[in-house]
Amino acid sequence: MCGIVGYVGGKLASDIILDGLEKLEYRGYDSAGIAVQTENKIDIRKKVGRLQNLSESIQEKGIEGNLAIGHTRWATHGAPSDENSHPHYNSDMTIAVVHNGIIENYMELKKELLDKGYTFNSETDTEVIPKLLDLYEEEDFFKTIQKVLKMVRGSYALGILNVKYPDTIFCARKDSPLIVGKGEKENFIASDVPALLKYTNKVYYLENGELGIIKEDSVEFFDLDGNSVEKELHEIKWTMEQATKGGYSHFMLKEIFEQPKSIEDTLKRRISDKKEILFDDINLDIEKVKDIYIVACGTAYNAGLQGKFALQKIAKIKSDVDIASEFRYSDPFVDENSLVILVSQSGETLDTLAALRDSKAKGARTLAITNVIGSSIAREADDVIYTWAGPEIAVASTKAYTTQVTVFYMLALYFAKKKACIEEKEYNRILDNLLAVPKQVEQILAKDNEIMKMAEKMIDCQHGFFLGRGLDYSVAQEASLKMKEVSYMHTEAFASGELKHGTIALIEQDIPVLAITTQESLFEKSVSNIREVKARGAFVISITQEKNADLVKQVSDEVILIPDIDDLIAGITCVVPLQLMAYHVSTLRGLDVDKPRNLAKSVTVE
Repeated sequence: MCGIVGYVGGKLASDIILDGLEKLEYRGYDSAGIAVQTENKIDIRKKVGRLQNLSESIQEKGIEGNLAIGHTRWATHGAPSDENSHPHYNSDMTIAVVHNGIIENYMELKKELLDKGYTFNSETDTEVIPKLLDLYEEEDFFKTIQKVLKMVRGSYALGILNVKYPDTIFCARKDSPLIVGKGEKENFIASDVPALLKYTNKVYYLENGELGIIKEDSVEFFDLDGNSVEKELHEIKWTMEQATKGGYSHFMLKEIFEQPKSIEDTLKRRISDKKEILFDDINLDIEKVKDIYIVACGTAYNAGLQGKFALQKIAKIKSDVDIASEFRYSDPFVDENSLVILVSQSGETLDTLAALRDSKAKGARTLAITNVIGSSIAREADDVIYTWAGPEIAVASTKAYTTQVTVFYMLALYFAKKKACIEEKEYNRILDNLLAVPKQVEQILAKDNEIMKMAEKMIDCQHGFFLGRGLDYSVAQEASLKMKEVSYMHTEAFASGELKHGTIALIEQDIPVLAITTQESLFEKSVSNIREVKARGAFVISITQEKNADLVKQVSDEVILIPDIDDLIAGITCVVPLQLMAYHVSTLRGLDVDKPRNLAKSVTVE
């Protein structure tokens, strides 16, 4: 979950590395470091804390050099500290390494190195790599790298410097993302595109088991056995401006407000003027699909909960949702009649990627829903549907979530049409409601100040609850996650009907309860549940459609109204004010909403 950057060219490398690391801080911000090749040595600087600490250190004493690697860390092995920061190195600092991933057998490798007299400066798993490179170094250093990588188990994206190769960055990838950027007489490596966009929009994507030799005027790729690999050069279409704040206070707020366009773009890419949903590039015989498994983590999992609702309600296909980290170990009944849908914003979530591979091994058809073209999950799935959210920088996902849910509704309508299980009138009615979502989200965003005033009443609250029934319960789970992620308030989502089965014991005077009541068939029961928590002193904020305003206002302390929309689709619109609520509680508390503590944007370790 760390971020790495490398540069070789004619410019001052430290400036480019620091700039790239700033773009990757969403991947980790416990510490940062840099290694610069300077004449006959490697100059290494690293500092615990935010990137600014490293920048100030370099400003005090600059580093000359045109070849460098850098790293911003999300701690896995060893607490955040200067010593545990990357780059790591051998004893005489002639080899330096930055690493994203986990070396699973590092303890046995470390024991071997200790037995041979090596000493360690950190608690990290990564430090075994430069020590092994030192121990087994031969005249051809590339062969040394091949040998060492065959010894390690786990995941890695690596950038490596060797003082004997003053013009070269060596890199390698297994299960952690790594790209190579191609410029004019300069080349780059990075964990993600935003680190490079200022300098180039042309990139190569490394596959598992591939290595690179990167020089100022050349890039070469090989497999682990040293065989040459030909790779396609990709052009990134989105711009640097799309990856910056654009006048907003935070990336999260910008991305919340970008949702009308992101949803509209996602719809337009797949819906014709004749209202045909264009998924014919998905090579799938839907009649052969007996069941669907939706597999994902975190916010993507919550999008899958809405996806399950849409697929069962509209397409009449039995669907299940599972957390990716649990899916492989639950012995799922996956076979050639299963469709496994993998959902991941980054397309690099390691647990989800592992579930994809296991499902393919069992003969299932796999379909990826992701936001990143060329990502690992997109490349390895049998089929892929891209959301058009654009770059999402804030750690807490917002527009990726709503575009994922939008894709699920389009997919459900598409499958329903293919199965001939939906009447044309019903198809058009649902699709018209879906097409109305971007405008409705704009109307909800216009209530931002109103929502902020409600958030002010929750600044000092330590606990809170989200309630919903049916589809609303799925939304409540995502809303609760958002509040936890960015405000550090302990919140839980509960199915309203479960209140009497224990949960209501937690309701006390003035505790905030956010109740979602958009489903007409469950409306009276939901209102009854609101009355139950109000009777026990809860402070209730309700989210409902305008048509329900009169009754809901009678039983709530505050009400957020969303435009009237078909109940099936309300899960997309009603989450938006709850995203804003989480954002405002966080910022009013003075927290770093874009970079919540202990979290990283792309989880590339298990």
